[in-house]
Amino acid sequence: MNSNIPIRQIELQDNFDIAIVIRGALEEFGANKPGTVYFDSTTDHLYELFRTEGSVYFVALLDGRVIGGAGIYPTDNLPAGTCELVKLYLHKDARGTGLGKKLLLTAMDWAKQYGYNQVYLESMPELSKAVTIYENVGFKRLNEPLGNSGHSGCDIWMAKAL
Repeated sequence: MNSNIPIRQIELQDNFDIAIVIRGALEEFGANKPGTVYFDSTTDHLYELFRTEGSVYFVALLDGRVIGGAGIYPTDNLPAGTCELVKLYLHKDARGTGLGKKLLLTAMDWAKQYGYNQVYLESMPELSKAVTIYENVGFKRLNEPLGNSGHSGCDIWMAKAL
């Protein structure tokens, strides 16, 4: 894992760069389809979205450039004590370095410290490499979605106790 890459909470000036990373990753994997964050207007305003109580968004930087991010969000109608891992994406140059796992663990550590006891996520078959990482850190597949994320394009649902 590349421990030299700094991770910090999102700042207003990161909005444009992280939106490019997210949409670029979805395009690369053919997952830029309706019902995903690709078409979600909040993708362009993550700093503002993650001012919500019980949420956080982390970005990873390489030479001062945003190359990835991951967040925790209190998605509507989730069970008590459950948050959603959201918008975990990496620039193609950052994949295979362990940075995705580092972002994932950073977000989950924050969720546990905040007082959540379970993390939920949604994904899709096009992002199978990410799903493998989730399984490797202990996420288990669910038969149906939890909460109301509004992302109908996702058909893989997973959860992990903290």
